[in-house]
Amino acid sequence: MKRPRQKRRGGLGRDAENLIWLATGLAESGSRAEDRYWDHLLCDNLDRILDEGGEDTLNAALDHLYAADARAYDELADYIESRAESAPGVSPDHDVVLIAAPVLAWSRYRIPSNTIPSAVLANLRVHLQAHVLADKVKVALSDFLFSPDQLPQGYCATAAFAVALGRAAVAGKDLHIETEGMPETAQFLSDTRYLLAAVAVPKGEALFAWQEPERTREQCMAQWRMQGGACLAPLLPGCAMEVVLPEAYFAASRQADKDSRPYAIRASVAFLGAELDTPAANVRAVIAPFHERELEEYRVGLTLKGKEEVVHGVVWPLLGAEDETTDANAEIEAVLRDCGVTEIVNLEHRFPLEYCDDCGAPLYPSPEGEIVHAEMPDEHGEQAPRHLH
Repeated sequence: MKRPRQKRRGGLGRDAENLIWLATGLAESGSRAEDRYWDHLLCDNLDRILDEGGEDTLNAALDHLYAADARAYDELADYIESRAESAPGVSPDHDVVLIAAPVLAWSRYRIPSNTIPSAVLANLRVHLQAHVLADKVKVALSDFLFSPDQLPQGYCATAAFAVALGRAAVAGKDLHIETEGMPETAQFLSDTRYLLAAVAVPKGEALFAWQEPERTREQCMAQWRMQGGACLAPLLPGCAMEVVLPEAYFAASRQADKDSRPYAIRASVAFLGAELDTPAANVRAVIAPFHERELEEYRVGLTLKGKEEVVHGVVWPLLGAEDETTDANAEIEAVLRDCGVTEIVNLEHRFPLEYCDDCGAPLYPSPEGEIVHAEMPDEHGEQAPRHLH
């Protein structure tokens, strides 16, 4: 998932310099024939670096290109993601790709991340093959529903996971995930869970159902929402949920990040309606931009009409190439109005990217133009998660 790069100290190593040269050559290529030349060299180098665990090398090359050459940066980032999720050394006869099936969920209680029973895993495989994957695909599922904190961290770890799951796909088996020592999951009102799988298909064949005639992404999404969602629901008791179309790992993760923003707003308004017995029309929203060196995110403080206290808040991070020219305000307003919130205040001056010193929660804008901690009313009973992912 592409993010703005943070500069690191120190010179570039030989491998990083070589990646920069190859990515620049590919970005400046003027023909498909030249593309193939750069493609071959770049893939060979990336496969070796990923296999050797050269995470720092990859990040150093990306950091340099992010500041120096946007086109070459995009090429290198795309190639790193592609090689990390495609497990190229697993089988000479198959194309293998790591895929993710994200699930957006919200709950007043803890959102589970846990082992998936074998019967549920079998049902998920049936519906993936029927509604998402192409006819000749073999699939292996991991038997765990991951939180963001539990996903492979970094490109090299993702590549190693793709290899393990890809081998299982070629062998026609699922992959058991050892949960001992797995990171704890932070508690949020709204969060994402990930079903991870690998697909293996004979070289050159279609991977997904929408690559075949007379099937579209929209049809696949509708069928997966109905059938796959029904299979996933028992894994998330006490949760409202919404599925994201399964796709290649990085593409699905980016789409989940994007979809989670409006979902978090809808979840927050629904939560206040349930907890405080107040309709959306009685909620006021305050939207403000938050900066570090540049605009990083918008935060939405939610109050009750006629009261100044911020009772809840939502973070709307900027993603990918989004910046100050992106009309995020209009998108946030549209989601709020769709939820039934009619009183919306837009604050235009810059706010610092600050968090609570005691608990680390984001501070949210109030109607008076201050940034404050979101606190449920004193008369409210049991404390639920206080901020949104």
